[in-house]
Amino acid sequence: MSFFRSIFSLLFYCLNTLFWCVPIFVFGVIKLIPIKPLQTLFGALAKGCASNWVACNSLIQNLFTPYKIELTGLDNLKRKDWYLVIANHQSWVDILVLQRVLHNRIPFLNFFLKKELLYVPFLGIAWWALDFPFMTRSSKSQLKKNPKLKGKDIETTRKACEKFKTMPVSIVNFVEGTRFTPEKHTRQKSPFKNLLKPKAGGIAFVMQAMGEQINQIVNATIHYPDGIPTFMDFASGKVKRVQVHVETQAVDDKLIGDYSSDNQFRVQFQAELNTLWQQKDAQLEKLK
Repeated sequence: MSFFRSIFSLLFYCLNTLFWCVPIFVFGVIKLIPIKPLQTLFGALAKGCASNWVACNSLIQNLFTPYKIELTGLDNLKRKDWYLVIANHQSWVDILVLQRVLHNRIPFLNFFLKKELLYVPFLGIAWWALDFPFMTRSSKSQLKKNPKLKGKDIETTRKACEKFKTMPVSIVNFVEGTRFTPEKHTRQKSPFKNLLKPKAGGIAFVMQAMGEQINQIVNATIHYPDGIPTFMDFASGKVKRVQVHVETQAVDDKLIGDYSSDNQFRVQFQAELNTLWQQKDAQLEKLK
Protein backbone atom coordinates (compact mmCIF):
# COMPACT_ATOMS: atom_id res chain seq x y z
CA MET A 1 0.00 0.00 0.00
CA SER A 2 2.82 2.42 0.91
CA PHE A 3 4.42 1.74 -2.50
CA PHE A 4 1.29 2.89 -4.36
CA ARG A 5 0.93 5.88 -2.05
CA SER A 6 4.47 6.97 -2.91
CA ILE A 7 3.87 6.49 -6.66
CA PHE A 8 0.68 8.57 -6.65
CA SER A 9 2.17 11.21 -4.34
CA LEU A 10 5.27 11.67 -6.49
CA LEU A 11 3.19 11.72 -9.68
CA PHE A 12 0.88 14.45 -8.38
CA TYR A 13 3.76 16.44 -6.85
CA CYS A 14 5.45 16.43 -10.26
CA LEU A 15 2.28 17.35 -12.15
CA ASN A 16 1.52 20.13 -9.67
CA THR A 17 5.05 21.50 -9.97
CA LEU A 18 5.03 21.43 -13.78
CA PHE A 19 1.58 23.04 -13.92
CA TRP A 20 2.56 26.05 -11.80
CA CYS A 21 6.14 26.38 -13.12
CA VAL A 22 4.86 27.46 -16.55
CA PRO A 23 2.99 30.64 -15.50
CA ILE A 24 5.67 31.43 -12.88
CA PHE A 25 8.34 31.31 -15.58
CA VAL A 26 6.25 33.41 -18.00
CA PHE A 27 5.64 36.06 -15.34
CA GLY A 28 9.34 35.99 -14.46
CA VAL A 29 10.30 36.71 -18.07
CA ILE A 30 7.79 39.59 -18.29
CA LYS A 31 9.38 41.01 -15.11
CA LEU A 32 12.58 41.57 -17.11
CA ILE A 33 10.85 44.49 -18.84
CA PRO A 34 12.27 47.56 -17.02
CA ILE A 35 8.90 49.09 -16.12
CA LYS A 36 8.48 49.23 -12.34
CA PRO A 37 4.65 48.91 -12.10
CA LEU A 38 4.78 45.97 -14.53
CA GLN A 39 7.52 44.28 -12.53
CA THR A 40 5.57 44.73 -9.30
CA LEU A 41 2.35 43.36 -10.82
CA PHE A 42 3.88 40.27 -12.39
CA GLY A 43 6.07 39.66 -9.35
CA ALA A 44 2.89 39.50 -7.27
CA LEU A 45 1.25 37.19 -9.83
CA ALA A 46 4.24 34.84 -9.75
CA LYS A 47 4.10 34.76 -5.94
CA GLY A 48 0.35 34.03 -6.17
CA CYS A 49 1.03 31.02 -8.41
CA ALA A 50 3.69 29.80 -5.98
CA SER A 51 1.21 30.12 -3.11
CA ASN A 52 -1.28 28.01 -5.10
CA TRP A 53 1.48 25.44 -5.68
CA VAL A 54 1.96 25.14 -1.89
CA ALA A 55 -1.81 24.88 -1.34
CA CYS A 56 -2.04 22.08 -3.91
CA ASN A 57 0.90 20.25 -2.32
CA SER A 58 -0.99 20.34 0.99
CA LEU A 59 -4.08 18.97 -0.76
CA ILE A 60 -2.01 16.10 -2.21
CA GLN A 61 -0.76 15.32 1.29
CA ASN A 62 -4.31 15.26 2.67
CA LEU A 63 -5.46 12.93 -0.11
CA PHE A 64 -2.59 10.42 -0.23
CA THR A 65 -0.43 10.78 2.89
CA PRO A 66 -2.52 12.42 5.65
CA TYR A 67 -0.70 13.24 8.85
CA LYS A 68 -1.47 15.17 12.03
CA ILE A 69 0.28 18.47 12.74
CA GLU A 70 0.49 19.39 16.42
CA LEU A 71 1.07 23.13 16.21
CA THR A 72 1.70 25.56 19.04
CA GLY A 73 2.70 29.21 19.30
CA LEU A 74 1.33 30.75 16.08
CA ASP A 75 0.36 34.22 17.27
CA ASN A 76 0.30 37.73 15.82
CA LEU A 77 1.52 36.79 12.34
CA LYS A 78 0.56 38.95 9.37
CA ARG A 79 0.57 38.36 5.62
CA LYS A 80 1.82 41.90 4.94
CA ASP A 81 5.01 42.11 6.96
CA TRP A 82 8.70 41.24 6.68
CA TYR A 83 9.97 38.12 8.51
CA LEU A 84 13.14 36.15 9.04
CA VAL A 85 12.22 32.49 9.57
CA ILE A 86 14.76 30.23 11.28
CA ALA A 87 14.34 26.52 11.97
CA ASN A 88 16.19 23.36 12.85
CA HIS A 89 16.89 21.12 9.86
CA GLN A 90 16.55 17.32 9.84
CA SER A 91 15.03 16.35 6.49
CA TRP A 92 13.86 17.72 3.13
CA VAL A 93 10.40 17.18 4.64
CA ASP A 94 11.08 20.24 6.83
CA ILE A 95 10.47 22.50 3.83
CA LEU A 96 7.06 20.99 3.07
CA VAL A 97 6.10 21.20 6.75
CA LEU A 98 7.16 24.85 7.04
CA GLN A 99 5.33 25.77 3.85
CA ARG A 100 2.16 24.08 5.07
CA VAL A 101 2.28 25.52 8.59
CA LEU A 102 3.07 29.10 7.55
CA HIS A 103 1.06 29.22 4.31
CA ASN A 104 -1.22 32.29 4.18
CA ARG A 105 -0.08 33.29 7.66
CA ILE A 106 3.02 35.17 6.51
CA PRO A 107 4.32 36.10 3.01
CA PHE A 108 5.51 33.32 0.70
CA LEU A 109 8.72 31.70 1.98
CA ASN A 110 11.90 32.65 0.12
CA PHE A 111 15.00 30.51 0.59
CA PHE A 112 18.62 31.50 0.04
CA LEU A 113 19.92 28.91 -2.41
CA LYS A 114 23.30 27.77 -3.62
CA LYS A 115 23.99 29.07 -7.12
CA GLU A 116 24.26 25.50 -8.44
CA LEU A 117 20.55 24.92 -7.70
CA LEU A 118 19.65 27.34 -10.49
CA TYR A 119 20.21 24.41 -12.86
CA VAL A 120 17.70 22.04 -11.20
CA PRO A 121 15.15 21.18 -13.94
CA PHE A 122 11.94 23.27 -13.77
CA LEU A 123 12.42 24.25 -10.13
CA GLY A 124 15.56 26.28 -10.86
CA ILE A 125 13.63 28.41 -13.37
CA ALA A 126 10.75 28.85 -10.92
CA TRP A 127 13.09 29.88 -8.10
CA TRP A 128 14.73 32.42 -10.41
CA ALA A 129 11.36 33.85 -11.47
CA LEU A 130 10.31 34.11 -7.80
CA ASP A 131 13.45 36.12 -7.00
CA PHE A 132 14.97 33.51 -4.70
CA PRO A 133 18.51 34.77 -3.96
CA PHE A 134 21.21 32.55 -5.45
CA MET A 135 24.38 32.81 -3.38
CA THR A 136 28.04 32.15 -4.12
CA ARG A 137 29.75 31.76 -0.75
CA SER A 138 33.53 32.03 -0.46
CA SER A 139 35.24 29.35 1.61
CA LYS A 140 38.07 30.11 4.05
CA SER A 141 40.59 28.60 1.62
CA GLN A 142 39.29 30.80 -1.22
CA LEU A 143 39.51 33.90 0.97
CA LYS A 144 43.04 32.97 1.94
CA LYS A 145 44.06 32.64 -1.72
CA ASN A 146 42.18 35.78 -2.77
CA PRO A 147 41.63 38.33 0.06
CA LYS A 148 39.72 40.58 -2.36
CA LEU A 149 36.78 38.19 -2.03
CA LYS A 150 36.30 39.31 1.58
CA GLY A 151 33.04 41.22 1.88
CA LYS A 152 31.65 39.87 -1.39
CA ASP A 153 29.20 37.60 0.46
CA ILE A 154 27.50 40.49 2.25
CA GLU A 155 27.47 42.54 -0.94
CA THR A 156 25.79 39.64 -2.80
CA THR A 157 23.27 39.30 0.04
CA ARG A 158 22.58 43.03 0.04
CA LYS A 159 21.91 43.07 -3.71
CA ALA A 160 19.69 39.99 -3.44
CA CYS A 161 17.67 41.65 -0.68
CA GLU A 162 17.19 44.96 -2.52
CA LYS A 163 14.20 43.54 -4.44
CA PHE A 164 12.51 42.56 -1.15
CA LYS A 165 12.33 46.10 0.18
CA THR A 166 9.10 47.04 -1.61
CA MET A 167 7.16 43.79 -1.19
CA PRO A 168 6.60 41.89 2.10
CA VAL A 169 8.67 38.73 2.22
CA SER A 170 9.61 35.85 4.51
CA ILE A 171 13.26 34.82 4.27
CA VAL A 172 14.03 31.30 5.53
CA ASN A 173 17.37 30.20 6.93
CA PHE A 174 18.23 26.75 8.27
CA VAL A 175 20.80 28.00 10.75
CA GLU A 176 22.66 24.71 11.15
CA GLY A 177 23.63 24.89 7.48
CA THR A 178 22.99 21.20 6.87
CA ARG A 179 20.60 18.44 7.90
CA PHE A 180 21.04 16.92 11.35
CA THR A 181 22.43 13.38 11.54
CA PRO A 182 23.97 11.56 14.53
CA GLU A 183 27.23 11.28 12.57
CA LYS A 184 27.44 15.05 11.96
CA HIS A 185 26.48 15.69 15.57
CA THR A 186 29.34 13.51 16.80
CA ARG A 187 31.82 14.92 14.30
CA GLN A 188 30.99 18.49 15.32
CA LYS A 189 31.11 17.66 19.04
CA SER A 190 27.96 19.76 19.26
CA PRO A 191 27.16 21.03 22.77
CA PHE A 192 23.45 20.59 21.99
CA LYS A 193 21.68 17.28 22.50
CA ASN A 194 19.33 17.47 19.50
CA LEU A 195 20.93 20.09 17.25
CA LEU A 196 24.05 20.89 15.30
CA LYS A 197 25.99 24.06 16.02
CA PRO A 198 24.24 27.17 14.66
CA LYS A 199 26.02 29.21 11.98
CA ALA A 200 25.53 32.92 12.46
CA GLY A 201 26.92 34.28 9.18
CA GLY A 202 23.86 33.71 6.97
CA ILE A 203 21.26 35.38 9.15
CA ALA A 204 23.70 38.09 10.28
CA PHE A 205 24.20 39.07 6.64
CA VAL A 206 20.43 39.14 6.08
CA MET A 207 19.94 41.33 9.16
CA GLN A 208 22.75 43.62 8.04
CA ALA A 209 21.20 43.96 4.57
CA MET A 210 17.52 44.15 5.60
CA GLY A 211 17.45 45.05 9.29
CA GLU A 212 15.28 48.09 8.65
CA GLN A 213 12.63 46.00 6.86
CA ILE A 214 12.49 42.81 8.94
CA ASN A 215 10.20 43.35 11.91
CA GLN A 216 9.89 39.84 13.36
CA ILE A 217 11.93 36.67 13.68
CA VAL A 218 9.85 33.49 13.40
CA ASN A 219 11.64 30.68 15.25
CA ALA A 220 10.21 27.27 14.25
CA THR A 221 11.12 24.04 16.05
CA ILE A 222 10.21 20.87 14.11
CA HIS A 223 10.04 17.42 15.71
CA TYR A 224 9.11 14.03 14.21
CA PRO A 225 7.88 11.79 17.09
CA ASP A 226 8.31 8.59 15.07
CA GLY A 227 11.84 9.40 13.89
CA ILE A 228 13.35 11.68 11.26
CA PRO A 229 11.80 10.74 7.88
CA THR A 230 13.26 10.75 4.41
CA PHE A 231 11.24 12.35 1.63
CA MET A 232 10.25 8.87 0.41
CA ASP A 233 9.02 8.00 3.92
CA PHE A 234 6.86 11.11 3.74
CA ALA A 235 5.63 10.38 0.20
CA SER A 236 4.67 6.82 1.14
CA GLY A 237 2.55 7.91 4.12
CA LYS A 238 4.85 6.64 6.88
CA VAL A 239 4.82 10.01 8.65
CA LYS A 240 1.73 10.09 10.86
CA ARG A 241 2.51 12.98 13.19
CA VAL A 242 4.62 16.15 13.14
CA GLN A 243 5.08 18.56 16.02
CA VAL A 244 5.88 22.21 15.32
CA HIS A 245 6.41 24.92 17.91
CA VAL A 246 6.63 28.52 16.68
CA GLU A 247 7.88 31.53 18.62
CA THR A 248 8.10 35.09 17.36
CA GLN A 249 10.31 37.87 18.60
CA ALA A 250 10.76 41.48 17.58
CA VAL A 251 14.02 42.41 15.89
CA ASP A 252 16.35 44.02 18.40
CA ASP A 253 18.96 46.64 17.44
CA LYS A 254 21.65 44.40 18.94
CA LEU A 255 21.00 41.91 16.12
CA ILE A 256 21.96 44.44 13.43
CA GLY A 257 25.62 45.24 12.78
CA ASP A 258 28.68 44.63 10.61
CA TYR A 259 29.22 40.90 11.07
CA SER A 260 32.03 40.68 8.52
CA SER A 261 34.25 43.44 10.02
CA ASP A 262 33.18 44.08 13.62
CA ASN A 263 34.71 41.35 15.82
CA GLN A 264 32.84 42.45 18.94
CA PHE A 265 29.50 42.36 17.15
CA ARG A 266 30.32 38.95 15.63
CA VAL A 267 31.00 37.46 19.09
CA GLN A 268 27.84 39.08 20.50
CA PHE A 269 25.67 37.86 17.62
CA GLN A 270 26.96 34.29 17.91
CA ALA A 271 26.32 34.36 21.67
CA GLU A 272 22.72 35.50 21.08
CA LEU A 273 22.23 32.72 18.56
CA ASN A 274 23.75 30.11 20.89
CA THR A 275 21.29 31.16 23.62
CA LEU A 276 18.42 30.81 21.16
CA TRP A 277 19.71 27.36 20.21
CA GLN A 278 19.90 26.27 23.84
CA GLN A 279 16.22 27.22 24.18
CA LYS A 280 15.39 25.31 20.99
CA ASP A 281 17.26 22.26 22.28
CA ALA A 282 15.19 22.41 25.48
CA GLN A 283 12.02 22.78 23.43
CA LEU A 284 12.89 19.63 21.45
CA GLU A 285 13.40 17.74 24.71
CA LYS A 286 9.98 18.97 25.84
CA LEU A 287 8.38 17.82 22.57
CA LYS A 288 9.98 14.40 22.99
